[in-house]
Amino acid sequence: MPDFPILVTGAAGAIGRMVAGDLLERGRPVRAMVRREDDRSLALRSAGAEVVVGDLTLAADVARALDGCDRLYFGMTVSPRYVEATAAAAAAARAHGELRLFVNMSQMTVSQMDVRSTAESVQQRQQWLSEQLLDWSGLPVVHVRPTMFMENPLLREVAARTIRRDDEIRLPFGTGRTSPVAVRDVADVVTTVLADPDAHAGAVYQLTGATSRDMRQIAEEFGAALGRTITYVDMPYEEWVRRELDPLGLPDHVRRHLSSMARLHAANRYDRVTSDIRRLLGRPPSTISDVVAADPGRFAREPGP
Repeated sequence: MPDFPILVTGAAGAIGRMVAGDLLERGRPVRAMVRREDDRSLALRSAGAEVVVGDLTLAADVARALDGCDRLYFGMTVSPRYVEATAAAAAAARAHGELRLFVNMSQMTVSQMDVRSTAESVQQRQQWLSEQLLDWSGLPVVHVRPTMFMENPLLREVAARTIRRDDEIRLPFGTGRTSPVAVRDVADVVTTVLADPDAHAGAVYQLTGATSRDMRQIAEEFGAALGRTITYVDMPYEEWVRRELDPLGLPDHVRRHLSSMARLHAANRYDRVTSDIRRLLGRPPSTISDVVAADPGRFAREPGP
């Protein structure tokens, strides 16, 4: 069988870059679709990928990028145009007519949603609609549903800042339990699925860490990895939004998504564990210690006055 290129959309993002790099290391030809030329697209070219610049919300751009490929990874950052981009990619894939696999990066909250759900963020509702759209398309789709990433801004930015400054994690999660997953693990699953399309078409993979625990336990894990005591402080929701989230200056759509994730954590909506990572990769999920070791400076104690 000819070695057709694999189209990786959102290739400038964290998962897209890892997937493209992993496929190239496996000797697979990769076409990387990016929104603009920058240092990330240059790095992709240097690694051996064919880079195309395009807009995921334009079916014509996706069709051009897909020409000659036999499988596609669809990944897009949090965006108010998420459903539009999914529809464009699905339309291009249907017109292409020769796709062996369409891997859709979704998120795990959709597994708890239905047509009447309203408690979730606009982004989460868009991802639920996107899954419906792809299921209706008749394409050979795989939905990959990670829970909250260990690298999510709630931990990578908000919690990391208070860990550095005060040896504290300040979030409004209450006693809610969670099982965050590492970006590296999710990228490894996507690569594994793309490399063997006939074995995975039609599957839904729900990706979590190894255990579900509350934030006090997660704070202890950060402390063990950093060699100092880290304490969880449960903040009132509105105060947390004002003091910790708003200063990040995020776009309103992203801000509302993260604030909704915080509310859903407090409602214990993230208390879930699956064995999909271990089953697909033959190894356990990454730990907080692994993530800290990969970027220790992010959590290093700030010097005192």
